[in-house]
Amino acid sequence: MYPVVEEKRVTISNKHGEKLVGVLHDSGSKEIVAVCHGFQSTKDNTNMKKLARALAEEGISAFRFDFAGNGDSEGTFGYGNYWREADDLHSVVEYFAGKNRVVSVILGHSKGGNVVLLYASKFHDIKTVVNISGRYTPKNGIKERLGDDFLERIKKEGFIDVKDKKGEVLYRVTEESLMDRINTDMHKACQQIDQDCSVLTIHGSADTIVPAGDASEFAKVIPNHKLHIIEGADHGYRSHQTELASTVLEFVKSRLQQHDKSYTT
Repeated sequence: MYPVVEEKRVTISNKHGEKLVGVLHDSGSKEIVAVCHGFQSTKDNTNMKKLARALAEEGISAFRFDFAGNGDSEGTFGYGNYWREADDLHSVVEYFAGKNRVVSVILGHSKGGNVVLLYASKFHDIKTVVNISGRYTPKNGIKERLGDDFLERIKKEGFIDVKDKKGEVLYRVTEESLMDRINTDMHKACQQIDQDCSVLTIHGSADTIVPAGDASEFAKVIPNHKLHIIEGADHGYRSHQTELASTVLEFVKSRLQQHDKSYTT
């Protein structure tokens, strides 16, 4: 028998007073999985929706939300904001704690994968983390978006406007936000993740945006780490969403069962 799942819109204030908007897939469980989107994405990304619904249908409540400056949330979009988004996630964790719920798993895709790892390295209060296609070295991938001469251009102009094929501005990269991204040190952060925090990294072997080799780098440095490569999957898992969901579910369910045992012993 499937649980009755309600989808509820929830608004949470972050530490800067900005309203973060999310959707709680409420199966009635006390424990919640927080689902974090990637760069230039939102809570309504297909993978975010499907993962949240797959979890809820298995009786595990899930909350997908927009980081500040993205989607329906307040704030200004920033090219960097890695640590700031980890703080947004902390606001989510604290909100549900105040409602007598527990965010016991944090999951993120792409940049969201970086954010959940940074969160684990800073706050040490969540023991199950799922990193889907996170980038090990954030300074990589910049020239593909901004061009080979991005440093010279931003030093000269103070910003770079990223445009679509029609010439319309998608977003502005300031020098401050660029340096935020370049200076985000995932290696150092991952070394600070607790031994009793279990991390699953999932990556597609055919990812052309973030190379699958990044997943192997995470595996080398995170103390308690499991690696799962999905053969043939691209960055968005367009033809592999079923395998992505089943991999996440298997890991999350096993970890929550361990949580339950630790509470009763």
